[in-house]
Amino acid sequence: MSASERARYDDAARAASETVIASYSTSFSLAVRLLPPAQRADVRAVYGLVRLADEIVDGALDDVDPAARAALLDDLEDEVARARARGCSTNLVVHAFTLAAARCSIGDDLTGPFFDAMRTDLVRDAHDAASLATYVHGSAEVVGLMCLQIFAADLPTPERTRLVRDAAPGACALGSAFQKVNFVRDLGADLDDRGRAYLAELVAAPSDAARDAALDDVDAEIALARTAIPLLPTGARRAVVAATALFAELSRLLRATPAAEIATTRVSVPAARKALVVGRALARDALARDHVARGRGAGSQRATQPAGQRPGQHTGLRARAAR
Repeated sequence: MSASERARYDDAARAASETVIASYSTSFSLAVRLLPPAQRADVRAVYGLVRLADEIVDGALDDVDPAARAALLDDLEDEVARARARGCSTNLVVHAFTLAAARCSIGDDLTGPFFDAMRTDLVRDAHDAASLATYVHGSAEVVGLMCLQIFAADLPTPERTRLVRDAAPGACALGSAFQKVNFVRDLGADLDDRGRAYLAELVAAPSDAARDAALDDVDAEIALARTAIPLLPTGARRAVVAATALFAELSRLLRATPAAEIATTRVSVPAARKALVVGRALARDALARDHVARGRGAGSQRATQPAGQRPGQHTGLRARAAR
């Protein structure tokens, strides 16, 4: 295969992942558009693989025997491993993920727990606190960590290592929050269509108090995630700000919806509202970054002033030179 043929195949694989995310998630797709081109393609590749696995478990293949779906999930994980070893795949979504994984050092430590969590959905229909924590880590927190690897990929090694270390708790919290707010939103569909209960207390007694308790957890994780956003490179920061704002708005709307209604109606952020939420969030973030930059500038100016001299006050030598 020539270099041009390989580049065309790589582009086709990335286009396949772009189609997947555009077809399944308007909110996440909107946020991803704010990323720089290379990061945008890599995050779409991660989403494409995650969605493909989820469709095997929960979506397009719902009418397939669970044992057959388990075999398909095993085949997908094996294909990811083979593709990473040889650097390519005939499955376009897997191929796109392989490119992202190679560029951004996404390893088995992240893909392994993810596939384990997907298998859980085939054999378990209810969770206690411990099993839910394990499931959320594999299905959501590791996806946040994959995205963090992507955001750090173009940094020099010391900065990349520092970012991955310092922002990891926030990345996990944001992935967890996104997953848990979806548990609340999809409460009825998960129970009625799949016989599955992720939030046992809310399912057992769908009261407003139980709804609020679940969303308190979501909002606390969003707050934790926001403390890590200033650590991110500027291009990634804008996209994460947008995604966080959209899911925080979904949490707000769910909190305003009676619990009994959540069980029968899928709550979502209207398209026009999404644009407003993202615009406001980006404007606030820009003001915050400008405030920090001004503070640093003032601090630098004070540091260069001779002792006892006010900021802006010239020495005699500089004043004479000005004349």
